[in-house]
Amino acid sequence: MGSVVLSLDAELGWGFHDFDVLPRERVESGRRGWTAMLELLAEFEIPATWGVVGHLMLESCDGRHPAHPAPEGWFERERTDWRDREELRFGPDLVTALLESDVDHEFASHSFSHVLFDDPTTDRELAVAELERCEDLAAAWGQSIESFIFPRNETGHRDVLAEVGIAAYRGRTPFREGTGAIFDSTVRNRSFLVEPIVDEYGLVNVPASLFLFGFEGRARTVAESIWADPMIAVARRGIDEAARADGIFHMWLHPNNLTDERDDRRMRTILSYLDRRRAETDLTVETMADVAHRVGAEPVADGARPITPRKADSNGP
Repeated sequence: MGSVVLSLDAELGWGFHDFDVLPRERVESGRRGWTAMLELLAEFEIPATWGVVGHLMLESCDGRHPAHPAPEGWFERERTDWRDREELRFGPDLVTALLESDVDHEFASHSFSHVLFDDPTTDRELAVAELERCEDLAAAWGQSIESFIFPRNETGHRDVLAEVGIAAYRGRTPFREGTGAIFDSTVRNRSFLVEPIVDEYGLVNVPASLFLFGFEGRARTVAESIWADPMIAVARRGIDEAARADGIFHMWLHPNNLTDERDDRRMRTILSYLDRRRAETDLTVETMADVAHRVGAEPVADGARPITPRKADSNGP
């Protein structure tokens, strides 16, 4: 029997601060979506891995960060356009709500300032600084970090993750996304289950299966008007497969994907279905750290190797 993992990229404005043109609706929806997801996950008692941008844990700053080896101009928007937009730069209230939830969520890292780890300008010094700053902030909040979610899912500097004690990360999906995912699932009947992989650094790669908001805009509106929300159908099929076969169905999203009540309904429907299938079967819900603990990763001399998940002992994390 398999399991379901749900991970979130919790970033507020930091996910977009390097954009020339901002997706305004998404930027403005970060706080709303964060609260909505916490409420939905509490309602259905579903634990998730929350990859939190470390800067959100600060109460304030001047936007300069002189000791941080980021490229010139990296924090410019924080000092200019967003100087008076503290709600986009800081989120200690949201982090507190996450940590105080009755659900045992995993507190994970999404870097300190959403640095792209695969970018040529992100050298080892910058990667170390991003991770060490997150480690320091987590410790100040009485937390530790076991899992890492790469900004924009672009992996890099995995050796640094291992050196600072990270155990797991979310790898890129091996499947198509958006319209391709819908076609592959509903027409080709393709499996979206993944297996954890122990890489050459001893890290556990928990690959993504499905981005839950990869089919949006007019296409989604048309699909819903003549049929139903196709992403719900794909998610249900993945959950059902995990309930009857070994493997992991790993769904992910950003809180800022929840821009209105229609998005809330999508997540409510998916989580409600997951809760029902968990009650009906031996399906488990895990965090990324749970997967890493279950796998018991050790460095592998000859490179990456897949690890077949073992059946979990209970329906909880």
